[in-house]
Amino acid sequence: MSSLLNGTRRKSNSESDSISMDLEGDQSITQKMVKFDLSDNLTDESDGGSYYNGVKRRTANARFSRTSQEMEKGSFSFENMNLLDNFKNKGFGQKFRRTKSLYGVMPNCKFGPCGSILDDSATSLTIPDPGSQKLNWNKPPLTVLVIKKMYDENALSAFTQLVKWLIQEKHMVVYVEKAVLDDAICTGNPVCQELQKKIKTFEEEKDELTNKIDFVICLGGDGTLLYASSLFQASMPPVMAFNMGSLGFLTPFNFQGYREQVTQVLEGNAGLLLRYRLKCVICRKDSHISKIPHVKQIQRSHSTVQSKTHMLVFNEVVVDRGQSPYLCNIDLYVEGKLVTTVQGDGLIISTPTGSTAYAVAAGASMVHPNVPAIVITPICPHSLSFRPVVVPAGVEIKIMVSPEARNSAWVSLDGRNRQEIFEGDSVRITTAQYPVPSVCAKDQMDDWFESLAECLHWNVRKPQKPMPGLVESPSNNSMTGNSDSS
Repeated sequence: MSSLLNGTRRKSNSESDSISMDLEGDQSITQKMVKFDLSDNLTDESDGGSYYNGVKRRTANARFSRTSQEMEKGSFSFENMNLLDNFKNKGFGQKFRRTKSLYGVMPNCKFGPCGSILDDSATSLTIPDPGSQKLNWNKPPLTVLVIKKMYDENALSAFTQLVKWLIQEKHMVVYVEKAVLDDAICTGNPVCQELQKKIKTFEEEKDELTNKIDFVICLGGDGTLLYASSLFQASMPPVMAFNMGSLGFLTPFNFQGYREQVTQVLEGNAGLLLRYRLKCVICRKDSHISKIPHVKQIQRSHSTVQSKTHMLVFNEVVVDRGQSPYLCNIDLYVEGKLVTTVQGDGLIISTPTGSTAYAVAAGASMVHPNVPAIVITPICPHSLSFRPVVVPAGVEIKIMVSPEARNSAWVSLDGRNRQEIFEGDSVRITTAQYPVPSVCAKDQMDDWFESLAECLHWNVRKPQKPMPGLVESPSNNSMTGNSDSS
């Protein structure tokens, strides 16, 4: 039986809304109305028997599927979040690992008897639920970029095994950086020499990879993932990172089970963590690009914008005093307004991912990568009250050398492309529209907290020993709020 579902939203006297669905097709149920209440089970307004209950189940499953597809395409709005959670709690969509959304609760936008928030649907947020971000291949991936840590003999064996398996078993076209094959440890390896005939090479800043690569695999430490990000200054393919470095905060996979793990990803059975990047543009004095109102509107096609002054940054933008003996004196603007003047060693503007890198060493809070935000952290400020702050992801941050500064400043982007800025120059930063889609080993939350514990030893201390024979007195109970009122 073919059914057409027309969903209309109905107001009820209770706080929860109802979804009415008119079933058309079979004459025996054409005029029957199914009501799905957000707080109740599926109920019908007339007796329909087991046949009608089956229709209700198929109807709900169809609505869940459509709602899930809207979410994955980015058209799923906050309004439908509770509806989707309710479907999941009722047993629909078991393919989703999480039963609740990672969104916060929807705020009640009625303020007292008369007040409410102004409806502005043009700027409403319609991003996918972070907990339900799954990899989907529109077509089977054919090309893979393998990035190996340079000058590392330990990664060479894994590199040759992986490349050989991808070519022979998965029949994929493998790209490798030319510098990796020219490395002395690779040129002296016979297996690596044999593989050179079957792989394609590229050179950084010479070859464009954006439309050539379907999938990226990193073998190394966190630096390999940063390097992979720098190669794709627009849309980036999904990246899977194997830990072969020193820290491994951003590389959640172990190489031992690489065959099963890579196969799962190639089949689309993987969660994604979208790691925000920053769009950074360095505008020189009297350049016409400095007159563009917002950095979001600045494109790489502008004639005065070159690759080293217009970049997508994975971790952080750092402005510091360089080798000068004087304090760094720079003005910080947020959305065009001067908010403070920084006097110290410098300033760090970081992504949530970068909050656990240089920023955390400078005293910033660690922010989960799914949180849309920008972290502003001073470096050794000459002020005890200058604390790190977190601002919304969509703001434009502008940094300029103060007119009262005794020296210039230096800018580095993810530790690279270091260049000097002078009075009148500006560094303009906002969140980029192209994140890094990082494949999860477990899921978005477990991977992050495991990295905090294993790599940064977050909150590691010897546990306090219990005190033998300690008897709680009434005074102790009252202090802990457990006293018996009787």
